[in-house]
Parts: sequence; structure tokens; C-alpha cells
Amino acid sequence: MTPPTTTTTPLLTQKFGPEITNYFSTSPLNRVSFLRSSNAFLSSALSHGKFLLLRDLEPLAGSESALAFVGYDSVRELIGNPFAGDGEEEVVKGYDSRVFVPTLVFLGLHEEEGGFEWVGEGGKYSGRPYFALDVTVKEKGEVCKKVQEEAVKVEGREFRNVRLDLNLVPGDAAIFAQARSLLDWNNRNQFCSACGARTVSANAGTKRVCPPTDKAFQKSLEDEPFQRPPCISRTGVHNIAFPRTDPTVIMAIINSTGDKLLLGRQRRWPKNFYSTLAGFCEPAESIEDAVRRETWEESGVRVGRVVIHSTQPWPYPANLMMGAIGEALPDGEEIVLKHDPELEDARWVGFAEVKSALEGCTGTPDGGKVGEEGQLRLPPSTAIAHQLLLAVVTGFHLAKL
Repeated sequence: MTPPTTTTTPLLTQKFGPEITNYFSTSPLNRVSFLRSSNAFLSSALSHGKFLLLRDLEPLAGSESALAFVGYDSVRELIGNPFAGDGEEEVVKGYDSRVFVPTLVFLGLHEEEGGFEWVGEGGKYSGRPYFALDVTVKEKGEVCKKVQEEAVKVEGREFRNVRLDLNLVPGDAAIFAQARSLLDWNNRNQFCSACGARTVSANAGTKRVCPPTDKAFQKSLEDEPFQRPPCISRTGVHNIAFPRTDPTVIMAIINSTGDKLLLGRQRRWPKNFYSTLAGFCEPAESIEDAVRRETWEESGVRVGRVVIHSTQPWPYPANLMMGAIGEALPDGEEIVLKHDPELEDARWVGFAEVKSALEGCTGTPDGGKVGEEGQLRLPPSTAIAHQLLLAVVTGFHLAKL
């Protein structure tokens, strides 16, 4: 949700400075996650909804900077009303593996847009309902194609690979990030990781259930439901039933004298392109410990103090980038790439050169323009790596470390 505005400066802002928001974060939608299990709410919201269509996880866009949405009438033939029943129990009971059900995800309510109101036990909730729908051609191919063709008839609309430019306005970028991550998770979890049987979507696309029965193998309506093999996921609450987010550390490391930054590059990156180091958090590992471990494994540099800067959701497929700034130990600044040969090169770069490269960044993932031979290229401003480097060269480290 977007941080609420206040007329006074919050105490935390007075002490720590303004909140730092990164690209793909600060969604304009209220997810009202507690209503995902209410089919009455979802069924009512459906006809008032705006739908973001994704084909092969690429969204329908109206321009380079804006998503495009369609109304319920445009997708009615494809999805019908999947929330017409009483809820998860009825969906599971009526499961039939022969029936193709397009993946539909409820994203939330845009409270600044009117058109819908719901009164529940907790009060009144209003705003425009937003959904994401996978229209990739699978089964119901002709209907999916028809929805796609109708959607792009409006001039300027197309299914865009937004990762190539990262030019969506912030609110649309956050909506897309949520939609892509959840649709991708549903696509990857068509089969139960506990028993291998097919799963079914529940809770408006935010849960996968392994049904105990399957009507596809029921010989007649009079027969007892066909029982699938037992599965541990059907008893209790298990994390395999819900979307996962992979915690990842990304860090700007300064030297002990505070005038250079550690940058690295992978072999597959464009010429002269460098970035901050990054890596996945391991189980039972703090962010600070992960920063120290990953920095040493990739570069040989040993890090002392670590402070957390900001975070960024990254929907490829579902990472949470946890940005940090770390300070190398005075006797630990030697670069050694032999531990984990992930990097092609790593080097200490002066603040002035980094600042100049940041100023020349474009809006593409390749960062700065090629320019002169050997010119340093860095990630664009939409990447948290850029924001970490910018924070350091503009003095963040002096105030916080």
C-alpha cells in the first residue's frame, strides 16, 4: 500500500530521514487479503473489476509507461464466474482435472477509484477491484486468442516485455510486479510438491490446494468420488500451499577509508557493465550475515559493519531485494575471486567515477550508454543497486555508518 501522507513530520522520519521507496514497490492497491477467501465478495467484485491481461507473463500495455486494462465483459467468455460457489471447500469437492480453468488472481482495491463497495464484518471497503488474468494460449485456445486479439485492437496496445525498459510509471510497475509474481507462482505449482498430484487454485489465486478427489475418474454421478492418494498438504497449514518470496541481499560495499565502492560483473553482462554484489539469503541467516558471507564468497572482501538501506520487490520470479550498505575491514579489502567463480571481475572504484556513471544511466537494464571505450556502465535508477550506489556517493554512509 502507498504510505499515507501526514501534515506533520513523523518521528521516525525526523530520526532516520524520509522513507526510501524503490521501483516495483508502493502499490496503489489495498490487497485486503482477508477477503480473498470470501467468494461472495469476489463474485460481487468481478463485474466491477479492471483486468490486467498477461500473455507469457508479459502484460497488456497502452504505452511504454502505462499498463492497459479491460473490463469484465472482455473476459466473461473465458472465465465466467469462478467465484459463484461457496468457497474453497466447494472448489475442492467439485475438482475435475479434465476442466481447464484460466488462472485469475485478485490483486486488491484501488481506493481512489470508485465503482464498488462491499460491507463486511470488519466494516465497509470501497474502490475499484483489480484482477490479473493469464491469457496465454493453453486449453480454451480459441477463446484465449479471441481475448488477446480484442485487447490489442485499441491503438497503441500490445503485450510488452516491460523488463527490457522498466519505464512503467511507479503505480503500474507495482501492480504488474504483484500480478506477474502470482501468475508465475501458479504456473510453477500446477502439481503438488508433496505428492505430485495436480493442484487447484483457491483464495483468488493466492493458494494452491491438492484435492482429495477427482471427478475425472468417477464413472457415474451415482458412484462414490474417486479418492486420490493421501497427501500431507491436506492436513494443517503448509508453506507449499502459498506463494513464496525469496529473500535476496544486495549490497553497496565501501572501503575502510570511505572513498571507493566495490563493484563486480558477470561474464554474460554487456561490456563495461558493473553492479553491486548480491546473493540469496540462506536458512537461519540474518541479512547482515548474508551480506558478509556473499561479499566474501564472491569477492574475497571481508565486511564489518552492515546497515540496511531499503528493499525492493523483484518479480523475476518473486524475490525481495534487501538493500544494505557495508564497510570493508581495513585488513580485508583484497579482492580474491577464487572462492566462488561467479564473477568475471571485481574492483574498487572511486566515488567520483561512480557518481559520473550514475548520472549517465539510461532507463534500460543495461544502464549507462556505451560512450567512450572503457566507460563504466551501471544499473538504471529503477534498480535498487543504483539507489544504493547513489546513497553512498551522496553521503548516506557518512550519516548512517
